Amino acid sequence: MRESNDRDGLGTGIPESAALGADELARYFPATLYDFLPSGNGYKVRLVLALLGLPYRYVEVDLTVGASRTPDFMARNPIGKIPVLELADGTCLFESSAILWWLAEGTSLVPASRLGRQRVLQWMSFEQYNHEPTIAVRRARLLHPEFGELTESESVALLERGYQALGVMDGVLERQDFMAGSSLSIADIALYAYTHVADEGGFDLVRFRNVTRWLDAVAKQLPELPIDRVPA
Repeated sequence: MRESNDRDGLGTGIPESAALGADELARYFPATLYDFLPSGNGYKVRLVLALLGLPYRYVEVDLTVGASRTPDFMARNPIGKIPVLELADGTCLFESSAILWWLAEGTSLVPASRLGRQRVLQWMSFEQYNHEPTIAVRRARLLHPEFGELTESESVALLERGYQALGVMDGVLERQDFMAGSSLSIADIALYAYTHVADEGGFDLVRFRNVTRWLDAVAKQLPELPIDRVPA
């Protein structure tokens, strides 16, 4: 596992939008993020940490050599998956959607209303069950043949189902600016992570004009942090 130096976020400190109080900040941060740089699931967490200005240390976990299956890593996450956010008190959080919710709860990234929160959760579930298993998997298998080369039938099936997911998003974004309503939420960040690099999986986004408009709108509200940049 490769480590980077402590990271203080991309802003000038903890913004007012961060809902954690001073006691919680002192207890939980700086945290340590165990991640694999090409991963959109890890990228979601990196974006929210940076957006909220929360300090953390980055540790690279090379999935191509099985680094997430070692006893040391699995002591942090028995599922053997990244990302894992280890808080300063030793608490380990895993599953990207759960980490995003924990980080963003009480901020503008999670709606205050019950119905608003439901809409965020439904699109985060869509991302994990319809979007990520197609777009992310096709991208990963093309970029990293060591994960297993795609057969022709697998490739075609993933492409077809990925386009179906993008079509669903495009229809929603025809009616509203963001996936869960009129403002940016963690649902948008969750879906942005793999959608903005969908071309690396062979997906042509030109046909989805609402998705491309949404990608630009989301990017304007996020820190400048490319998916392939190791946090300094």
